[in-house]
Amino acid sequence: MTAVSLTAYGSVDVAGLSLLHARALAATGALSVTPAWEAGSWTLAAGPHVGVLSVEGVEVHIRPRITISRLLFLLGYTQDPRVWRDDPVGLDEQAELWPAMAQVFTRQADKALERGLLQGYRSEEAALFVMRGRLREADQFRMHAGLAVPLEVRYDEYDVDIAENQTLRAAAERLLKVPRMPAIAIRRLRQLLVRLADVSRLVPGQPLPATPSSRLNAGYRPALALASMVLRSRSVDVLDSGVRATGFLVNMNTVFEDFVTIALTEALAPYGGRCVAQDHHTLDEACQVRLRPDLVRYGPAGTPTAVVDAKYKRETPAGYPHADLYQLLAYCTALRLPVGHLVYAEGGELAPRVRVQHAAITIIRHALNLRLPVPALMTRVEALACEIASIAAPGDECCGGGRITGDPILASALAPGK
Repeated sequence: MTAVSLTAYGSVDVAGLSLLHARALAATGALSVTPAWEAGSWTLAAGPHVGVLSVEGVEVHIRPRITISRLLFLLGYTQDPRVWRDDPVGLDEQAELWPAMAQVFTRQADKALERGLLQGYRSEEAALFVMRGRLREADQFRMHAGLAVPLEVRYDEYDVDIAENQTLRAAAERLLKVPRMPAIAIRRLRQLLVRLADVSRLVPGQPLPATPSSRLNAGYRPALALASMVLRSRSVDVLDSGVRATGFLVNMNTVFEDFVTIALTEALAPYGGRCVAQDHHTLDEACQVRLRPDLVRYGPAGTPTAVVDAKYKRETPAGYPHADLYQLLAYCTALRLPVGHLVYAEGGELAPRVRVQHAAITIIRHALNLRLPVPALMTRVEALACEIASIAAPGDECCGGGRITGDPILASALAPGK
């Protein structure tokens, strides 16, 4: 087994790959595979996806640029901000993503099941020879007109076969399919499945069942958040020229965008208005060019007051990609906003503001250092929210009563008549 390791947006030269292997890896869409300068070698270049790919004797592990515990925190926060407020503890930072996920998931699942499996009511529909629950009259006449039995009924069943337990079982089964999972993780996942033996399997391809928060399932919330991460990750199964490539991947672009939108929505809540993620807008009058900003904040009157776009990208030698500025300029133009905000996962030494000539639009670039301790990271998010709110409504009280006066460029952009 040949193991290859690289980081997101990184590259590595690999010798010994056949053309069929290279084509199968490229077909996954997670890697760019091109011939290297050295004969018989290939250059594998990763994009935003992290995880593992496997193809007939070759495994490619794509690591994130942040620690595994921080990635799991970001994933967990997007699933349930009320539960995930810190990095997972006791985690082997040298482990790959999916073994680490299995380690944290089984730990949280064991805690959730300490007092036994959660039970609840679920609605069942069946044709029975005895009356139970309520008769489904329309179905009875449609399917058994003139017959006394069977009876088409709907009744409530109280047992362990509920959405929460079904979700845990599905996640454990999914993790067991990850290639080369450590033996200890496999053992703990199988032990979990034994405890969930009376729970039915979810139907592949169907949406995950809803598990709304309640007092009864409060102890399940961390485990359910992890299970949702596992089940919403991208699985790869590609057959190209007779060679199959499989894998499990997480898109860091999506992880960062989701974290920024959810964290900013929470941080902006005290300032009023409402925030909408991935809201639909159009650039042209014919409504043919569609726009979907990551986050739009609306004021009490329902008019846009701020637009935010998040980008998980490595800064290029020439600075931030200009395409990001063009994109945000389109957002500001369509929403009639004088200021737009770009949030990056890494920062540089460039001027944070770009004043667009002839347009009276200013684009402000922010950086969130994901390597900061969680309290410092969330403090940075709160400061960003305060800045966004103060620019949207200049002169308002903000950040504990202090005023953000802004700079002359912003003042000019926000002046009446601009």
